[in-house]
Amino acid sequence: MDFNLTDDQRQLQESARRFAQAELPALAIETEETGHPVSDTWMARYADLGVLGVNTREEHGGLGLPHLDAFLVMEEFAKVSVGVAFPVFETSAGPVRIVEALGHPDLAARVVPASVQGKMLVAICMSEPGAGTALTDLRTTARIDGDEIVINGSKRWCSGAGHSQGYVVFCRFDDTPGAKGIGAVFVDKDTRGLTFGPAERLMGFRGVPSADIMLDEVRVPREHMLVGAGGFSQLMGLFNLERLGNATMAMGVAAGALEQVQAYVQERSQFGKEIIDFQAVQMRLAEMAIKVEASRLMIHRAAANAGTGLPKSDEAAMAKCMANEITREVTTAAMQLMGGYGYAREYGMERRVRDSFGWGIAGGSIDIQKVNIAAGLVGRRFNQRG
Repeated sequence: MDFNLTDDQRQLQESARRFAQAELPALAIETEETGHPVSDTWMARYADLGVLGVNTREEHGGLGLPHLDAFLVMEEFAKVSVGVAFPVFETSAGPVRIVEALGHPDLAARVVPASVQGKMLVAICMSEPGAGTALTDLRTTARIDGDEIVINGSKRWCSGAGHSQGYVVFCRFDDTPGAKGIGAVFVDKDTRGLTFGPAERLMGFRGVPSADIMLDEVRVPREHMLVGAGGFSQLMGLFNLERLGNATMAMGVAAGALEQVQAYVQERSQFGKEIIDFQAVQMRLAEMAIKVEASRLMIHRAAANAGTGLPKSDEAAMAKCMANEITREVTTAAMQLMGGYGYAREYGMERRVRDSFGWGIAGGSIDIQKVNIAAGLVGRRFNQRG
């Protein structure tokens, strides 16, 4: 078992790090202050660097590399901020992967290369007012009408809503109850009947638009069906990749906090010496490093085992739980070590703290991941409705 990165992976990681550290801090401040997502100009720069297509198939304009390579890049961007890393997350682990894997060849040929080129972000629309963790309760409907699919319903907590150019909408076909009726359809932003609610005001994730989505007799070509009724397990299998991307973003936030506070404790002096010379600080720093490295190893294991395929559900869930929990612990510990400087907006640590809490809610909460992990351990699913 080899835990070392290849020479090519190290080179990719270092290139991403140099760009992120040199070019993105000012953009991170801009996205935080304005709430605006990464601009088209920056998306073009990302595309030129190749960071939007690391694990996309070569036939669609990507590099065709394993998911681990994409996550190496994602971590370096996330160390700077969630806002600047979000396009890498969406193109490497987001619903564009569902389009690539399940979409009609003509649809995939239009959407996926545009994603690599920075011209299209694809958002996922799963949750609803009455269906979040209980996703199989969703009520958005889809019916076949000749050569078209007609969709009606509403979606909540859609990251990228109103900004992304395409949407993977989970919906229920023919009123079939439970998981058996759920499939997914691709909808372009400019489709008639698709509208967006006001932007949500979130604790963190500035630069990542979130809003409700309303679908009123939205008609799309039948070729936009990604998977029909009965394909829920396929969709959730692909969603394991997004969960692993979620874990990488969370771990990247923690890793960035660790690097920032590591520099701070060697510069800040109290009682006539650098505060790193106090044993309490040394213990806290070591604990943070252990948590970040443990999380990184779990993510890398799941990604390496997946290769260019899909992560195992238990490995993805475990990696997500670990990363979601340690990022909150590491960022808050870092803020405490920095004292007033950690609490002040000017220095960026409080932004990391706010952003750290979102990942354990998005993509399946920490607690529901643990329920799924336990189900895998004992070999049966638990009835939450009983």
